[in-house]
Amino acid sequence: MGKGGQLTRGAVVAAARDETVLIEGELYDVSDFRHPGGSIVKFLTGAGDATEAFKEFHGRSKKAKAMLKALPHKKATNAEMKARGFNGEEAMSKDFAKLRSDLEAEGFFESSPSEVFYRLSEIVVMHVLGLYLLMKTPYYFASITILGIVSGRCGWLMHEGGHYSLTANIAVDKFLQEVLYGVGCGMSAAWWRVQHNKHHAAPQKLKHDVDLDTLPLVAFNAKIAEDAEGVVKFWLKLQGVLFIPVSCFLVALGWQYFLHPRYVLRAKKYREAFFIILRNLLIFGVVLKGYSWPAALVTYFLYGQIASSYIFTNFALSHSHLPVTEPTKYLNWTEYAAKHTTNIAPNFLINWWMAYLNFQIEHHLFPSMPQFRHRTIAPRVKALFEKHGLPYDVRPYFSCLGETLWNLHVVGNDSHAKVE
Repeated sequence: MGKGGQLTRGAVVAAARDETVLIEGELYDVSDFRHPGGSIVKFLTGAGDATEAFKEFHGRSKKAKAMLKALPHKKATNAEMKARGFNGEEAMSKDFAKLRSDLEAEGFFESSPSEVFYRLSEIVVMHVLGLYLLMKTPYYFASITILGIVSGRCGWLMHEGGHYSLTANIAVDKFLQEVLYGVGCGMSAAWWRVQHNKHHAAPQKLKHDVDLDTLPLVAFNAKIAEDAEGVVKFWLKLQGVLFIPVSCFLVALGWQYFLHPRYVLRAKKYREAFFIILRNLLIFGVVLKGYSWPAALVTYFLYGQIASSYIFTNFALSHSHLPVTEPTKYLNWTEYAAKHTTNIAPNFLINWWMAYLNFQIEHHLFPSMPQFRHRTIAPRVKALFEKHGLPYDVRPYFSCLGETLWNLHVVGNDSHAKVE
């Protein structure tokens, strides 16, 4: 490795195989780099072009740009660019970059204080209404439904905070995400960021997209179901029926009371631990105080089932029924969004119900853009896709829900995988 931020010739030959990342025509040696976001950097080394991924994940971070600049690097040769540059789609990448530049100049990546106020106010109002109905009136099931849905909506909003697209201030968005996810859902914001960015880096790519790593409770593709044995294999045969009423809630419980607390302790995320503990103290020490333990647990389980099925089912609509990509294949950033993402046909109710993430194609292209702006840019994205012969997949909500559940049934009872 050379000095002054440069790679020696010999180091480049070794690094280019599996330890360099290509960003804007520069090869960066990451062999000794410990990425703050975990192993995601490994998904982008050795082949392919990480330019779009870096810009979309770190466009607002001066710290990330400084860290990148400090890494040993050198300009990629013509041969290296031919092998890796633009993931084989130079014209597509340049058109995407032009669209992004235009949208940025037009203010589409800027935060809207009024939208932030509305979204946060909605969370507060729904919680107040649900708690009032539960604690002061006989409208038990109505209150549990409202509280379950608003917990799910905390998940939607923390998702935006985790992409730093809510206020566009990284520190503020991180804090809001920790509060929303910790108090609203009982989960770790930092864990979510690490895992979710892996999904965005390579959606539906085997051994890369953590949203495919769902055994033993769920298998969205037959390639995943191949690893199931015994009781798990039997469970998967029923997953099309069990997914909404049972599996979603079991996943949530596993996250809330095992996976996320373990991560928080190991990573020493003490502020997140405080919010998670606060949530449980408020639920069992205040809201359900006076309930018998059986009644308290039944109430909590009903609430948790509504919350988890609401958000996990809606997340599943956008990807899970689509083909997967083999681990060794690298797609262009725009191709990932086109081939492995589905939009849900918009209307006022669906836009609210899915918190604008029914525009999943636009979200995967521009994860750092405030999500309420996706509906405005959708025609321009569709035009880009049409120019390059890419599918722009839009489906009605219930059609996509049926496809998702049917795919779960087929995967659980068949061995034919959908692989691109």
